[in-house]
Amino acid sequence: MMEITGKTTKKECAKTIMAIHDVMDILSGKWKVSIIACLCYQKRRYTDLLKEINGISGKVLSRELKDLEMNQLITRTVQNTQPITVEYEITEYGATLRQVTDVIADWGIEHRKRIIGG
Repeated sequence: MMEITGKTTKKECAKTIMAIHDVMDILSGKWKVSIIACLCYQKRRYTDLLKEINGISGKVLSRELKDLEMNQLITRTVQNTQPITVEYEITEYGATLRQVTDVIADWGIEHRKRIIGG
């Protein structure tokens, strides 16, 4: 059994906090986790995402998608159609967040039950 000292605990805590800050920087804001969760199920067109994620504006969706693409969590594919359609898909790397979104969703369901009773 590992002995826990104040020094070890502080190092581990600092490392954990730094890792959480990194994640929060990437997933910051109200919409990114919802976008990732939506794309974990299937690839979607821009307009489908706009309809699926209630309350998000087109401008915000565009910005969040660019940021997620920059962080290699999603890919953007322009289809050769008329009119042009754009599809977004979770990357293999982005799919590693599926467990995170599932845990957040499960916690949110339980929290809603606890606070609202339904």
